Amino acid sequence: MGGVTAARDAVFAVLLAYVAVAVAVMWPGVRDLDAAGTLLLVAAHVPLAVLRRWPTPGLMALLALVLPYHLAQYQHHALIPVEVVALFAYAVLGRRVRVVLTVVGVVLFVCVIGVTLRAGGGSVREQIAVIEAVVAVVISVQVWRSHRARLATITERAERAERAREEEARRRVAEERLRIARDLHDLLAHSITLIGVQAGAAAHLVRGDRPLDREELAEALASIAATCRDARTELRGTLQVLRGTDVGTPGSPGALPGLDGIADLVRSARSGGLEVHLDADLDATDAGPLPPEVGVAAYRIVQEALTNVVKHAAAEHVEVTLGRDGGGAFVVRVADDGVGPAGGPGGFGILGMIERARSVGGTLDAGPGDGGGFVVTATFPLADVPAPR
Repeated sequence: MGGVTAARDAVFAVLLAYVAVAVAVMWPGVRDLDAAGTLLLVAAHVPLAVLRRWPTPGLMALLALVLPYHLAQYQHHALIPVEVVALFAYAVLGRRVRVVLTVVGVVLFVCVIGVTLRAGGGSVREQIAVIEAVVAVVISVQVWRSHRARLATITERAERAERAREEEARRRVAEERLRIARDLHDLLAHSITLIGVQAGAAAHLVRGDRPLDREELAEALASIAATCRDARTELRGTLQVLRGTDVGTPGSPGALPGLDGIADLVRSARSGGLEVHLDADLDATDAGPLPPEVGVAAYRIVQEALTNVVKHAAAEHVEVTLGRDGGGAFVVRVADDGVGPAGGPGGFGILGMIERARSVGGTLDAGPGDGGGFVVTATFPLADVPAPR
């Protein structure tokens, strides 16, 4: 491919040289074209054949050949085509265009001074006309090159902005998928675990050796039905929030449960056979209104922690504590007396709780307690709570 291009450039240079010689012969200038002038005129076209490969050396070689041609007062217009083509090609292909074209302009100006000192007014006017044409080409190609560079910069910026938008969209999709997975895990894992425990208790009543107590069986089945209703209501609220942008006002239709729903979680865990003690320091929690996002995160963390206790900890007693610490942060603590850890093998419960706390600017620690069992502690700084992601 490179050889074909070089051959095409050489053929173009030969044709342009032929036209230049014909013009110089048919319309001679101050001085008729002789052998020396013909040699200079033809040689000035040779750099066109190598200008694509060596832009700067080619332009300098052309300049070195056209200067003696012009100073010798041969037909000036014959060289305009090769000068225009060379300058335009260099503007497209060369480096340090501004510096090189400035040097070329200075040399051409020197050429004009030299002609002025050696020839009469008519020749000077002709030479000035040639230089004006060449300078006009220099300015035009420089403007064109600058315009092309500006368009390339604008295009590159637009492409970068588009890539940034695509990356941001992918990040938001990934965060939304994580949020949906976290919400559904917290809701369904808790409800299904409690339903399983309650259904097992009902089956035990039916299969037991003692006479069936219909009232006790009805109470067990009613607990299952209540858990299903709560799960359905909470699932509806979760889906409504996922379609919107906020968590809603606590107590309003479709709003996700907050601190006010933790008591229901405690009652549900008790129906599964756990002894659960809720210690909510109302004076501390009423020291200022909690952001709804913190209330939802606290509810979900207590929900997941109790679910893990029921499923994995083999615990008998659980302490749920809500309150503020000395620095004003809101603290949620769930401690059990089981064998721990309460996360279960291969599960996502603890990871989900950590992500839930981080989503509103909080932190979560989960690990064995000092006296045994397992402890989950979430801390929520209440200044500048970010919007949930």
